[in-house]
Amino acid sequence: MKSPHPLLGRALLAEALGTMLLLAIVIGSGIMAERLSGGNTAVALLANTGATVGGLYILIEVFGPISGAQFNPAVSLVMMLRGALPKSHALAYVPVQLAAAVAGAWLAHAMFDMPLQQISSKLRTGQGQWIAEAVATAGLLLVILRAPAGKASAMVAAYIGAAYWFTASTSFANPAAAVGRMMSDTFAGIAPSSVPGFVASQLVGACVGWALAYALTPANTPTPSKS
Repeated sequence: MKSPHPLLGRALLAEALGTMLLLAIVIGSGIMAERLSGGNTAVALLANTGATVGGLYILIEVFGPISGAQFNPAVSLVMMLRGALPKSHALAYVPVQLAAAVAGAWLAHAMFDMPLQQISSKLRTGQGQWIAEAVATAGLLLVILRAPAGKASAMVAAYIGAAYWFTASTSFANPAAAVGRMMSDTFAGIAPSSVPGFVASQLVGACVGWALAYALTPANTPTPSKS
């Protein structure tokens, strides 16, 4: 997930394409799954999970060498705080990720001949959902920060696939995903009123995951230098 400091323009293009395609995969597979599942929510979620796992793995492999394949403001902010991503990159990544997530929702709608502009009506709120998002995001950061070299793409994809099922929120674990899915009144959507609680929980979870990774890292491990 982490890469040397890339040229910012290329990195932003990689983050934009990766985030857009990730949201198109999540939302598009949700639309397809709902249409084909005959009302069976478990089957729809299973199909949505499989597409997301496969798509996420490929996107990390393709864009990781260019931008770090973060596609996630919570990840970018933690990487900045750790000194693993220059501040200028992180502050540019976040708005690009948010805008690309919305574009991904529109792309999914276009592929299924649906109205591009939508607002989700699906409420996802309550203490259990917020705890689930904190747990999902903490686990994601822990996996990213502790994954052995060369294994992050498979481990992140597998973790997200598992978290679809063991968390009450189906593991958004990503503020950009919450914003993008807010713009889709489909299987994967989230109502605007539910987004602030999700984002706050994700940011808390990201800090917890970072702290856990730090606690598990041997004291003699070098810390990335800040730029």
